[in-house]
Amino acid sequence: MTVSNALYHHPTPLDTRFEAMSLPAMLERSVRANPAAPFLHFLGRTYSYGEIHAAAQHFAAGLQAMGIAKGDRVGLFLPNVPIYAAAYYGAMMAGAVVVNFSPLYSVEELSWQVEDSGTRVLVTLDVPELYATAAKVLEASTLEALVVGPLADMLPWYKGLALKLLKRSQIANVGYGPNIRKWADVAKAAPFIPAVIDPHTDLALLQYTGGTTGRPKGAMLGHDQLSINAQQVAAINPFGNASSEVFMGALPFFHVFANTALLNHACVTGASIAMVPRFETKQVLATIQKYRCTGFPGVPTMFQAMLDHPYLAKTDLSSLKVCISGGAPMPGPVHLRFEEATGVRLVEGYGLTESAGVVSANPYEGTRKRGTIGQLVPGTEVILLDKEQSQSLAPAGEPGELAVHGPQVMRGYWGRPETDAECFVERDGKRYLRTGDVARVDDDGFLEIVDRIKDMIAVGGFKVFPSVVEDVILEHPAVKEALVIGVPEEYRGEVPRAFVTLNEGAAATGEDLAGWLNAKIGKHERVDQVVIRESLPKTIIGKLDRKTLRAEVL
Repeated sequence: MTVSNALYHHPTPLDTRFEAMSLPAMLERSVRANPAAPFLHFLGRTYSYGEIHAAAQHFAAGLQAMGIAKGDRVGLFLPNVPIYAAAYYGAMMAGAVVVNFSPLYSVEELSWQVEDSGTRVLVTLDVPELYATAAKVLEASTLEALVVGPLADMLPWYKGLALKLLKRSQIANVGYGPNIRKWADVAKAAPFIPAVIDPHTDLALLQYTGGTTGRPKGAMLGHDQLSINAQQVAAINPFGNASSEVFMGALPFFHVFANTALLNHACVTGASIAMVPRFETKQVLATIQKYRCTGFPGVPTMFQAMLDHPYLAKTDLSSLKVCISGGAPMPGPVHLRFEEATGVRLVEGYGLTESAGVVSANPYEGTRKRGTIGQLVPGTEVILLDKEQSQSLAPAGEPGELAVHGPQVMRGYWGRPETDAECFVERDGKRYLRTGDVARVDDDGFLEIVDRIKDMIAVGGFKVFPSVVEDVILEHPAVKEALVIGVPEEYRGEVPRAFVTLNEGAAATGEDLAGWLNAKIGKHERVDQVVIRESLPKTIIGKLDRKTLRAEVL
């Protein structure tokens, strides 16, 4: 699909090409430009670009002293805290590949992905829930070491002191030793020898995603894909001096959307991020007002939560130029109510883990179309494939499966070269990523997602893989068969729901099964209910038929 620049509404031409660079080089460029510029604001404490850069170098030296070499995997099991940025860029300075892990993961989920990725070192916090999970994974997997950051040391001195003196129960009793190291001790090592990084060939990040069946897969993202996608996002900003922007950092950094739209976007432009450890509406509103945030990338549930909070009307949002919604479809009524209540323009965008985060967005100024995912970011191309025959294009004027070509598209899935034939299609000498989403494009080049081929469930911006939830509930001795689908929910967009049949003679209620299941899976994967049925739909060959079940239920 091509769009003439005359119809293109982003401020940078669609055919713009960007410089591939390593992420450490990207950070160093901003440090050279203004080392004292604020990078991260965290609960009343501000970290400059120079401070984060120095901390990253120290951490890189520490990793090298621990035997981490180029290409080794270093995992981040962290919420939004300052050492996330230092560990992220520091691991890459040492030549390592970062692996993002959600703090919502259970021991089983984290263990599996640690093993699949070959993660050697895991960085976490001395927060009881996180440390307990990480320590169990250290015992039960091939993980070699934990590096634990004390939360109190990242806060303003008075808040850190209060945490240590008054809230000891919120600090884990860490068993420091040879395999469990304190962040400050690791970061003492010297000297630091920067790894030689080729942005066109070297991996920077393994970001786990999933498909319609089986376990999540690690999308291989290179330094070039991540640095270019950050530049593509920066290129659609029409507001002038990008280094003066202050982004509201409520999206979790471990999510690819935040990695690109917040962390690397700020880094490539010299902007700052006013970050919170997790989304808490009152704190987010206070942070926007205190730091005069100018941009807020988020997911629909965040904007819904702001609408529902009594402090919204009391908060000064006059600094906000634009809010960007991604991760899940934005309900039309929420979109309208948010703009009416705040006076802030809210635009929808679209991306995938496999595209380093961002493919398209509605323009921040001028023409935009509600209900669409906007226009492509510069340097990106798409085609629409026939929904039944992916090697052919969709008939002219009809929706088709969206396929993306651009410098931000992943190299493939970690350790799964056989999946390339499933997720890529070759057209005219170019490799296009199949998204699994069915789209249509209008005459102005605005894209609209109209259906979904993949079975992934979008829960408040997180992707839930039905097969993973099904695998767990099938461990219950009463359950014979199981299918999980997403059902609409006003707040989160979708929520998983399980449908099961029982073994003959088994006695279990839906409530019992839901409680048992939800205790074993991540928070975002939890089902709203388990429905017990006499039978589940099957195909002609006897395979459980999720498509027919979805049609029956919805």
